[in-house]
Amino acid sequence: MTASLVRELRAALDAGGLRGSFLVRDLRSGAELGIDPDREYPIASLVKVPLAAVTLDRVRRGELDVAAQLEVPPGGVTTPGPIGLTRFRHPARVAVGDLVYLSTSLSDGTAADVLFGLTPPPEITRVLGEWGIPGIAVRHLMRDLVQTPAERFDAGEADLAHALAIGASTAGQGHRLPQLDVTRANSASARALLSLLEALWTPSKIDSAVAAGVRDLMANNVLRHRLTPEFASDAARWSSKTGTLLNLRHEMGVVEHADGGVFAVVALTESRVPAAIQPEAEILMTRVARALRDELRGR
Repeated sequence: MTASLVRELRAALDAGGLRGSFLVRDLRSGAELGIDPDREYPIASLVKVPLAAVTLDRVRRGELDVAAQLEVPPGGVTTPGPIGLTRFRHPARVAVGDLVYLSTSLSDGTAADVLFGLTPPPEITRVLGEWGIPGIAVRHLMRDLVQTPAERFDAGEADLAHALAIGASTAGQGHRLPQLDVTRANSASARALLSLLEALWTPSKIDSAVAAGVRDLMANNVLRHRLTPEFASDAARWSSKTGTLLNLRHEMGVVEHADGGVFAVVALTESRVPAAIQPEAEILMTRVARALRDELRGR
């Protein structure tokens, strides 16, 4: 049944113009099921989860003051986006702890880049290695994600930017756009990201209070338009983080069921359809992730 299900899901993804790296793991038994779980992708805003974890750990160590206020001048951190500090028109002073909340729960790119100013990307990668979580490469700031063809076209020409993103990729996952090249972008596989989730939800080298803080941030994530409809319910708590860049649509999270079941889920996808808004792709990736979880849960 498992092999045939995976074949069916691969075919459904292909028919829907998607390719993806999926992995679901039962955090109680360790059993897992996936589709190309070791294929790397640029991870876009998913990088904000390790950023939050390392920042909170530095607070725990006394290297950062969670209440220290940092000034964020308008235009001082050029990371356009729809919410948060990005939309502020006047100088703001924001505490480190609130910047962590904004960057993770609201996916505020400006807040994330202020935090990267405190802990540069290579340091995030180094600490992940110390925690025994390899395979997540943190290389650049969030502002770099808004220097793509999408920012050069008018809003009505978003399809052109997506067509360029789709057409400029290589078989080896290189790309003319550095933000989409796995050797230059912030990148990871579903397996690597699931290892981070497991370390946050089960005993690990990550301090328990730090892990609890990140879990709370992900539980209060406000961007819940992707996997949430299939994983959240009155009997299940879904904690997650999304990532989006051009034709990439991702989500990683953990569903905790009232009966004690705990499943970590990572879905990384790229679309071959040149369109910015693709509700069908969102639905398809969600159904694939749900089918993998249901297969595991039914064993």
